[in-house]
Formats: sequence, structure tokens, C-alpha cells
Amino acid sequence: MTAMRVITANVNGIRAAIRRGAAAWITAAAPDVLCLQEVRAGDAELAKALVEAGLGHWHVAHTEGGAKGRAGVAVASREPYAAVRVGVDGAFGETGRWIEVDIATPTGAVTVASTYVHTGEAGTPRQVEKYLFLDAMTSRMQRAAASGELMLVTGDLNVAHREDDLKNWKGNLKKSGFLPEERAYFDRWFDELSWVDVHRALHGPGPGPYTWWSWRGKAFDNDAGWRIDYQLASGPLAALARSATVGRAESYAGRWSDHAPVVVDYDL
Repeated sequence: MTAMRVITANVNGIRAAIRRGAAAWITAAAPDVLCLQEVRAGDAELAKALVEAGLGHWHVAHTEGGAKGRAGVAVASREPYAAVRVGVDGAFGETGRWIEVDIATPTGAVTVASTYVHTGEAGTPRQVEKYLFLDAMTSRMQRAAASGELMLVTGDLNVAHREDDLKNWKGNLKKSGFLPEERAYFDRWFDELSWVDVHRALHGPGPGPYTWWSWRGKAFDNDAGWRIDYQLASGPLAALARSATVGRAESYAGRWSDHAPVVVDYDL
């Protein structure tokens, strides 16, 4: 077996994250595959950041957001890619919200996607757009499940699935990120399509561990967070997951993003 460490992180702007110490953290964490969301930079700026993290020689697939300084997702890997696809199931190709790559492993090709789902806002066109994106994700994940693909969907999905996944769930029942309609997508992925929330499956019940805390107030200090960053694996790949952790900073001052990275090791 060959171990593959996958790290996913919403960096909240790669340049700002590097200034705050992300490069040293990434180097110490020693990923084999690094998935990034909210890159908010061009190819050259991302390449410079990866050099600082000691990953300048890696293979990088990156798609920028349609609006400058917004969105942007990337996958960086030690191994070269057999293929790169931008956009989810033929849609959202210009939004900087989905990129997937095929990586050769001893077990077979593994498809790794990095995605940044819309934040949404209940009762507005922003929420409609979010549902359209989740529909496209469902179509892609259904195809992967039907064909038995080894596939991993990583990223900031901007939905807390269950009450264990956010501190103040009672106060967010009618807000985007914890709406019943959003959470139903996760139910379908897990119950009907046999996808697995790897972090939750390996960690066990919550509450938490959370992956996002507001920069404001005492949210981080009081651990009043949300678990909205995921590694979702197709059934065959989930069976190969061995450990999962959240890279929560030791203190507010040590944070390099408002999100914490999710780290999962797979035996391939």
C-alpha cells in the first residue's frame, strides 16, 4: 500500500494566507495532494505561493473566479495528472468553483475535485444559484457512483449537514448553510449514492470538530464554529481512508484563514 495524504483548505486569499504563515504549516503537514479554495489570485501569484510552501515543483491545476479577487480553486499534486476538467458536470466552468484532476495511483486512477460552493442567501437569487450548483454536483457524483470511480470531492461546501456540525444550530435553521433543502442534498449523497463524509466517519459523532469560525468577536476562542469543509469520498475510495484531522490553529493569532484545513490519509 502507498499512503496518500490529501489536505483541503479554504485559504481566504492565498496571498493573505501566505503572509499569515500558511506556507510553513503546509510544508510541515507534508501533503501529497493539496486542494485549495478561495485562491483569489492569478496563476503566477499561486505559483509564487506554492514555491514558498516548498511545492514549486508540483503539478498544479487552477481555475480563477469570473470576478477578479473572488473564488478560485486549485489542486496541487506531487504526481502528474492524467487529465484536468474545469466546471462541474459541464456547468459553472467560468466561475472558479470546481476543478477536478485524475491522478494515477497503485490502486488505480483517483479523481480529486476541489470545489467552493456558493455562500447563498435564503429567499434570493443567490440561493437559487447555490441549488443549481448542488444539482450539478449531484449529477457528477451520481455518475461516479454508478461507474465505481475512485473519486474525492473536497472543499468548502458552505453547508453544515447536521446539528453536530455547527455550534448555534437553533439560531440558523432558516439561514443559508443550514436550510433543510441544502442538507437534503447531503442525505441523498450519503444514503442513495453511497458517498461518505470521511472526516465524520473516522472521527465519530460531534459536536464538531468545526472548520470555520468568524474573524469577528470571540467565535474562535469560544469554538462557536461550523463544519463546512469536507472530504467526500465515493464508496470504494472511502474504504481506503485511514485517519482524518482538522488543522485548527492553537490560537486566534496563529490563524492563517477563517477556515481550518481538513487532513485525510488514504492507503492506495
